[in-house]
Amino acid sequence: MLRDIHAARQRVWLESYIFLDDAAGQAVADALAERARAGLDVRVHYDAVGCMSVSSVFFQHMQEAGIKVHAFHSFWEVFRRFPALRFLNRRNHRKLLVVDDRVAYFGGMNLVDQSGIHTYVETEALPISAGWRDVHVRLAGPKVGEAAESFDRCWRLAHGLPVQKRPKPYRQARLAKGEETIQFFDSGPGGKHTRAARLFVRLIRGAKRSLTFAMAYFLPVGRVLRELLRAHQRGVFVRVVVPGESDVPIVQRATRHLYGRLLRKRFHVYERQRSMLHSKVLVVDDEWCVLGSSNLDARSLWYHYEFLAVIRSRTLAGALNAIVNEEITQSHRITLRECLARSRWQRLFDRLAWSVRWWL
Repeated sequence: MLRDIHAARQRVWLESYIFLDDAAGQAVADALAERARAGLDVRVHYDAVGCMSVSSVFFQHMQEAGIKVHAFHSFWEVFRRFPALRFLNRRNHRKLLVVDDRVAYFGGMNLVDQSGIHTYVETEALPISAGWRDVHVRLAGPKVGEAAESFDRCWRLAHGLPVQKRPKPYRQARLAKGEETIQFFDSGPGGKHTRAARLFVRLIRGAKRSLTFAMAYFLPVGRVLRELLRAHQRGVFVRVVVPGESDVPIVQRATRHLYGRLLRKRFHVYERQRSMLHSKVLVVDDEWCVLGSSNLDARSLWYHYEFLAVIRSRTLAGALNAIVNEEITQSHRITLRECLARSRWQRLFDRLAWSVRWWL
């Protein structure tokens, strides 16, 4: 990212749910500031809740360097609107970097140093097992323009500027034909977007052989859960990899309540050990891949603004399966016997967490 930002000649547009003022964030901020002082169009779009712990001075320094900075749905903005709680609940969860018309980055990674190391130089010597596990993509080629359009639409929406309604096939999440394709989808509420839920339903419904999930937060709800359970009835083999120790314990409890139901359908469920799994990956039939910022929970599926890429490529599917297989080698496979052996209190807490899954 830093190399590409320093090589920029026209623009650098950055969107991130979390942009911390730690070693990694400061390194990116310095690179952006250098490009802004060189006269480039540099923009930073961050989420006000995601960056709630960040000092306002961090973003003020960016503005002083000439960077256009916007906080999505800040508290002052939200409470000027009605109903306030509805807008507060809609967060910009996207992670997107566009450099000129040359390179774009997207996936599940926030701009935060999860290793706990305090200087950027020290992070370069860390082992590969340090920090969180994530999947992020660097894209080069003609499709970068479409990623830039997605950023611009979200930027305009956040500033209250007119945004054209997407065509019906896009909102219905219709998939492109061809042996190798790339499609980007803006997910969010309203007719200007599609819904991540609609996209996942279409892909799960079309699965014929296998579904592989590597998800930080795995809480499928509504139609997504129904299609997932029906996939088993068609003979689809389903693997699910989730964190062994989540950064959001209540989500992990709700997911564990679902284990019994999945295991009875002969799903393979794994909990990744030692490192927090933050990936947002789906591979369908070793052919279709979903990458981006969307988890498989109610917030991502229905409420948040997300950026998703649907890529049809056996080569990429093979690479992602290799990554997931590596996660599985570092995982504990969950059994039905293990679920049934959980104490009555554990199962009660899991059930209570599951009962509020739409609000987690």
